[in-house]
Amino acid sequence: MAHPVPPYESAPLDPASAPAPRYGTAALSDLLPAVAAGLGVTGLPPTALRLAPADRVCVFLVDGMGWELILRHPDEAPFLTSLLGTSTGGTGQPLTAGFPSTTATSLASVGTGLPPGAHGLAGYTVLNPDTGGLMNQLRWQPWTSPQDWQPHPTAFQLVQDAGVETCQVTSPTFQHTPLTKIALSGGTFHGRLTGDERMDLTAERLAASDRALVYTYYSELDSMGHRHGVDSDAWRGQLMTADRLVQRLAEQLPPRSALYVTADHGMIDIPFDPESRIDFDEDWELGAGVAVLGGEARARHVYAVPGAAADVHAVWSEVLGEQMWVATRDEAIGMGWFGPHVEDRVRGRIGDVVAVARDDVAVVATRTEPGESSMVGLHGSMTPVEQLVPLLEVRS
Repeated sequence: MAHPVPPYESAPLDPASAPAPRYGTAALSDLLPAVAAGLGVTGLPPTALRLAPADRVCVFLVDGMGWELILRHPDEAPFLTSLLGTSTGGTGQPLTAGFPSTTATSLASVGTGLPPGAHGLAGYTVLNPDTGGLMNQLRWQPWTSPQDWQPHPTAFQLVQDAGVETCQVTSPTFQHTPLTKIALSGGTFHGRLTGDERMDLTAERLAASDRALVYTYYSELDSMGHRHGVDSDAWRGQLMTADRLVQRLAEQLPPRSALYVTADHGMIDIPFDPESRIDFDEDWELGAGVAVLGGEARARHVYAVPGAAADVHAVWSEVLGEQMWVATRDEAIGMGWFGPHVEDRVRGRIGDVVAVARDDVAVVATRTEPGESSMVGLHGSMTPVEQLVPLLEVRS
């Protein structure tokens, strides 16, 4: 059953009505701590999520494969659908991504077992308080020290240190990226170009040890959604491929294994019209008092010039408050959007104003963010189609 969403209020939206992630009980950051507990490993962040013990575990993350998107496509994803819930005989359940529901934030939550307020990757782009400029945490531009930006050990490192054979099986291009280093490193890295090769090697690595944790990843579904939208034949074709890959791996699991299939976020298609895509670069009212615009189109971090934060909040609330949850930094932190606790080093990375789309709208920036503004499929918000991700299980 999908995570219930509170009834929407009439305008202006109350940001407290936004369905905040379920940190500590059923969020992406709870997955590896629960997996580790099932492997008999202690010392990871506490979680109320419980998973049955297994000697060998694989976590397979399909980028962009939201829970609701699987529900909508049973014909394209028959194997995944069979794992969804009791009506199909499966035991699947939805988890919530952290906020925002975006790749860098979610991969850090998976890999560290921590909410964004602790690991610090609090958006697609956020302000670096030390430089005053935006930091793109997916591309890691401009360069900053990975260990300073995210100092906590990864769950993979802790599990490896506890004597469990740990590895990552993914594209060779990710081996030396800063995001891999601070979120997914630990044990050994195995680069394979194709999804079939990754599935086969993952099964081999699981079988090679009595106690093993293997992480594998598939990114092409997300890429196709951004380029063509989740209502496209191209996206549906990639979902069919992901479904086939999960089944290929499931059929090769060695004894006493558990396969957990999840994702980092879902996705929504936003129409290309001025009412749906509000162009910050052409809107003088939204730009008044704004020093830097961060985040992404469905989840904006808005950084005000000194002394203008209250005015910026008032204007964004007035202009967008019927379609977006608009909160101050302190409100967003207090409502737990970034987790139960936000570390001091992370507070300044969060916008003075945080604007999160409830309706089918986006705040784009066509001149300063031309690539992102041209994407069909978007994500980042706390709506169910973006925030809910699957936790599907296969055991041998």
